[in-house]
Amino acid sequence: MEAALEEEWAEREPDLPYSSPYEALIMASIVERETGATHERDQVAGVFVRRLQKGMRLQTDPTVIYGMGDSYKGRIGKRDLRTHTPYNTYRIDGLPPTPIALPGREAIHAALHPDDGDALYFVARGDGTHKFSRTLAEHQKAVREFQLNRRKDYRSSPAAQSDSNSDNGDS
Repeated sequence: MEAALEEEWAEREPDLPYSSPYEALIMASIVERETGATHERDQVAGVFVRRLQKGMRLQTDPTVIYGMGDSYKGRIGKRDLRTHTPYNTYRIDGLPPTPIALPGREAIHAALHPDDGDALYFVARGDGTHKFSRTLAEHQKAVREFQLNRRKDYRSSPAAQSDSNSDNGDS
């Protein structure tokens, strides 16, 4: 992993909001946990990079779950999103203090070569992929469609079982 990070850091895209390879590793860990759909990693990284560049909070559920530690029982609620921990990116600005997972090379690559699109939001569709949105209004519509009216076979990753009881997928 250290070798991959060193290689990817040397060839990173310009103007990324990381001051060190360690910060890129933190981002890669978030990307790793946020999507099981490998083809979406660069899009997820792009959303997070654009949010950081605009001074927006990351607001990603995997960081909340990591900050909950052993109190996480398979779902997160509004109370969890409001609870301040060093990892709750709904409550803190910027990146959490450490990685939240061990990222693979693909996530490291995505964190250092993010998609250059214009999406600022995404929400889990329930089939292991995400709906990406440019505006808050588009995102809220997607949340209503995919989260508030969840499919019976909702799952958070492509390989997840249909009865998965994972996080709510909002970001």
